[in-house]
Amino acid sequence: MARAADVVRLLLGSTVLCCSLLGARTASASKAVTAHLAAKWPATPLLLEASEFMAEESNEKFWQFLETVQELAIYKQTESPYSYYNLILKKAGQFLDNLHINLLKFAFSIRAYSPTIQMFQQIAADEPPPDGCDAFVVIHKKHTCKINELKKLLKKATSRPRPYLFKGDHTFPTNKESLPVTILYAEIGTRAFGKFHTVLSKKARNGEILYVLRHYIQKPVSQKMYLSGYGVELAIKSTEYKALDDTQVKTVTNATIKDEIEINEVQGFLFQKLKS
Repeated sequence: MARAADVVRLLLGSTVLCCSLLGARTASASKAVTAHLAAKWPATPLLLEASEFMAEESNEKFWQFLETVQELAIYKQTESPYSYYNLILKKAGQFLDNLHINLLKFAFSIRAYSPTIQMFQQIAADEPPPDGCDAFVVIHKKHTCKINELKKLLKKATSRPRPYLFKGDHTFPTNKESLPVTILYAEIGTRAFGKFHTVLSKKARNGEILYVLRHYIQKPVSQKMYLSGYGVELAIKSTEYKALDDTQVKTVTNATIKDEIEINEVQGFLFQKLKS
């Protein structure tokens, strides 16, 4: 019975110890600081970010990708976010191998190309966009969001100042550079983009214009753009000066050395002398 009682006490003690450890772990976990890093701009569409990934691969792949996703954004209203995400990967998979698809997924996870989309959005805001237009075209300082006005604006385009083109602009492949510059501001995958792209790409192939595309989102979402892949360290250092008595430090040091010398003698053996 005594042995059984000891076993019970041992089990109870172990249980209390486990509970105390769990409580300590919970208490320590509650002290953790969780932070979310949100950008100053709203969340950007993944389809536009995918197009920037394709542009880094090559300009040819960028325009080929655009041809396959001209009105892909309409599925965003009917499909779930996960299904729409997989649809974008499926479209991109027509031009990328498995390795680059994995890289695209990683780029999505850290929103690597979101700042680029916002850069184009800022450029579009400086134009500024015409009111009530889902997409618009700028031809040498002249704006329009109507396709039937393109011919009129192109007639005297060369007499007006030529617009400045940025390094990140997407230019439709052409052999001529001295053509009227036609800049389309539109969101890839929308119907407005599809209508303009069909007309402008045809004119670019015929050698009539220099077709340039810049991303433009007429109605940005209200959702915040949360960024990941960033580390933040908080280092706190005390700059308070404390007075210290040097004589006490010296006494303590001497006492420590004396203790170490005495420890070297064990049962009459002087290990320090034996070592020497």
